[in-house]
Amino acid sequence: MNKLFKKADVVIIGGGVFGAAIAYYYTRNNPGNKIIVLERNELCNAATSHAAALVTKVRAKRSFIPLSLETYKAVAEMEEILGESMDMKFTGVLHVAASEAREADLKELMAIAGEFKQPASYVSQSEAHKMAPWLKTDEAIRIGYMPDEAYCDPYLLGTFFSRCAKLQGAEFYQGIEATQLIMNASDVLGVKTSAGDVYAGVTIIASGAWAPIFARQAGVSLPMAPTRSQYWITEKNDIFPVNSPIVLLPDAQAYARPEGGSLLFGIRERNSLSVASDTIPPNINDFSFSPDKGMQDLSEVIDRLARFFPKVYDIGMKYYVAGFSGYTPDNNLSMGVAHGINNLLLATGCVGAGIAVSGGVGLAFAELASGRPNPFDFSPFDIRRFGNIDPFSPEWLERCAIARSTKVSG
Repeated sequence: MNKLFKKADVVIIGGGVFGAAIAYYYTRNNPGNKIIVLERNELCNAATSHAAALVTKVRAKRSFIPLSLETYKAVAEMEEILGESMDMKFTGVLHVAASEAREADLKELMAIAGEFKQPASYVSQSEAHKMAPWLKTDEAIRIGYMPDEAYCDPYLLGTFFSRCAKLQGAEFYQGIEATQLIMNASDVLGVKTSAGDVYAGVTIIASGAWAPIFARQAGVSLPMAPTRSQYWITEKNDIFPVNSPIVLLPDAQAYARPEGGSLLFGIRERNSLSVASDTIPPNINDFSFSPDKGMQDLSEVIDRLARFFPKVYDIGMKYYVAGFSGYTPDNNLSMGVAHGINNLLLATGCVGAGIAVSGGVGLAFAELASGRPNPFDFSPFDIRRFGNIDPFSPEWLERCAIARSTKVSG
């Protein structure tokens, strides 16, 4: 008999924030059922821990909003269960529009906030500068402020999900690598691992950058590409108050948020990097995202950011952080049911919004795995929407890289 031979109702490949969130909701809503989460490294050590973690609710893509609202509910529930604060930073967010096109987008976003009963108002240039002293506002045509938005420690969010799931009966196995789906014709029966076999009624792929590899084993072309996200953290300075808001700068294709007296900021580089899943090493820390810590990429677009953050030229950069997000050409999530394959679900393709939508994703897949309807509309995320594609081809990787480079919204 294999060292690890398990039977479960559900098995999840991947112990990041999606896998942990699904385990949390599944155990909450199906007491007594068995769920196993497999993680070859440590929980939440890849994309989750490298995220900038803007937990923004109000977005241009309406289909994301109910998922993010669920994340806020989950945080409150888990804080109650654990008797601890997750220390979410409810700083709000400033949306700065400095062109007619972006002003039109902002008006639409403010209307969307009203639809979802989220507080939002316009603020003056001076008010915005007072909230974020580093921000140069004289080019802004309109500035919207949404006070209920937040950011968080992404690793802490992932571990809150996993800790609560464990308390509710989930089993997490770290240091055990999922190697192959166990198939019988078009039925997925479970997962082969480095330590033995796990059989389950439902298998969920939540393995981030490596998800297309497992999907391919089932004959599914998963439309996403691991695409580099990178951000920088400045030296500390008095112009970065710890309680200042998140700032979204669509005219600069940039975002920023406080980070303990420093400023964390990201910007869309001209040439994003997308790579095939089967070229990424098992430990993400062994991948070289940028030999110069993104400085060449930053130098090519820094003038856009400097319009709003002139001190970027003078302030020192203390940290560089990079990771993979699963991008798609339409910047929509890529997840749901594996059509034509039984007992397989795909919790993938986060397009840089994985932390924000994790609660909704967790609840959706927990319900689908239980044989119940998805409480959310996943039709915009359907993995068949691009038709016949090869997620490992250079052409597909280029499409996804361009989508990130040209992305304007946060």
